[in-house]
Amino acid sequence: MSRTTPRTLLAAAATAALAVATAITPAAAAPAPDTVPAVPAAEAGGTAAASGFWACTVPSGYTYTSARNSYACSGGSYTAKEYYVQPPAEGLWACAPVSGYTHIAVQNSHTCSAASYPQTAFLIYKPVTGMWACSVPSGFTYTAVRQGHECSTGSYTATTFQLRAL
Repeated sequence: MSRTTPRTLLAAAATAALAVATAITPAAAAPAPDTVPAVPAAEAGGTAAASGFWACTVPSGYTYTSARNSYACSGGSYTAKEYYVQPPAEGLWACAPVSGYTHIAVQNSHTCSAASYPQTAFLIYKPVTGMWACSVPSGFTYTAVRQGHECSTGSYTATTFQLRAL
């Protein structure tokens, strides 16, 4: 009769659990349209993108993910708002709505404000049919509404829209 050690049994159980989990989990499962995808920490603050730069204005086709008071944009005699500018990208917390994108969540952000008060930041994504969004972009209509906190910066609820492309 063979002796099986607890370590051998544990290793066999772990291998079996991994095999079952792999078999029932889709390889490339996309998040459900009504959930807010996780945002990498670098994007949440908006300060680590390789294509970003500080500027005195936000050029057309770009957005900004952070703001600060700086003498660079005023000629040195007073402080003026300076923006950390980036091209828009899905999953980016932008400090202003972006044309061609919709937002699926909002939050109060001191990063977006060069003052002591917070400003709204928007979690932006390209709109697709079935997505729940805080606004209805051009070229879309909506097929359902619901109340939730993801589109509200306060303790109240706000309407979200289930999008459908026209």
